[in-house]
Amino acid sequence: MKFFVIGDVTVDHLYHLDRLPRAGEEVAPTHASMQPGGAGGTISVTLARLGHTVTLAARVGQDPFAEYALAQVQESGVSQTAVQRDPDHLTSTITVMQTPDGRRAMISSGAANRQLDAAKLKKKDVEGANALVVSAYSLISGPQREYALKAIGYAKKAEVPVFIDLGTGAVNAAGKRLLDSVLSADYILLNQHELLAMTETTSISAALTELGRLGARQVVVKVGAMGSIVWTPEETDLVDAVNTGEDVVDSTGAGDTFVAAFAHAILAGEPLANAARFANAAGALAATTVGAQTRPITQQDLAALTR
Repeated sequence: MKFFVIGDVTVDHLYHLDRLPRAGEEVAPTHASMQPGGAGGTISVTLARLGHTVTLAARVGQDPFAEYALAQVQESGVSQTAVQRDPDHLTSTITVMQTPDGRRAMISSGAANRQLDAAKLKKKDVEGANALVVSAYSLISGPQREYALKAIGYAKKAEVPVFIDLGTGAVNAAGKRLLDSVLSADYILLNQHELLAMTETTSISAALTELGRLGARQVVVKVGAMGSIVWTPEETDLVDAVNTGEDVVDSTGAGDTFVAAFAHAILAGEPLANAARFANAAGALAATTVGAQTRPITQQDLAALTR
C-alpha cells in the first residue's frame, strides 16, 4: 500500500528524571539521549517497517540537525521527495522530561516544519496514495496548515481515506479551532485528554456524543493502560491493552506508532476493533525502548501479540 504522510520531523532531547524540576531548580537526569522523532517521521518510519511505500511531507533546516532528524526516515526507505529544505528556519527540536510514573513536560519548536510550502504539494502524490495520514500539528497555523488542508481536499475529492491524529500540543495550541479541520476525516485518532479538551466536555461518552453531533464518523480514543476505544454512530467498543511482557521504558512516540499500525490494519481490511488491537500492540512495543523510532515493529511482531 502507498501512504502519504504529513507531519513534523524533529530531533528529540530526552531526559529521564526522578521528578520534574520546580521553577528555577536544576536537576540531574537518570538517563539522557538524543533521538530522531516527530509525529510525521515516526508514523512514516513505522509504516515503512510494516512493508508499505511511504512518502513523507515535512520541512527541515539547512543545519546539522536535519540529517539526524531524518536518519531513520532514510534508513527505513521512506521517500523524501516531499521533504523540503528551509534556508531561514532551523530543524525542529523537542526537549522531553519524563518521570518513572509517566509524567512529562515538553519544550517544542515547530521551526522549519511550520513553513511547509503548499505551493510545492503535488496533487498526484495524494491522489496516487491509498491513504493520507495527517498529524494535527500540521493544522495549527501558517504555511504548514495550508499545505495540510490542501492535501486533505485533494484526498477527499479522490476518495482517498484520511486519517488525522490530534496530539496534545496541537489541541493546546488550537483547541476547538481544530474541529473544523478534522471532522471531514474518515478516521479521527486522539487520546482521552485531547478528546475532552477539544470538545470542552467532562466525560468520554459526552465528548464522543458531541463529535457525533458535529459529524464525525469513526473515532479512536487512546486511553493508556486501558487500551483504546473505537466509536462509530452505531457502536462503541473498549479494546483492551496488549501486554508485551516487557517493561515500559519511554512513551515518546508510542501514540504515533499506534496511529501507523491502526492505518496499516485498516488498509489490510481489518474491522475497526481489530485494527485498534493491532495499534495497541504497536504502541506498547514502541514504549519498551528509549526513543520514538528505536524499536523496529514488524507485521510478525503484531501478529504474535494479537493472536
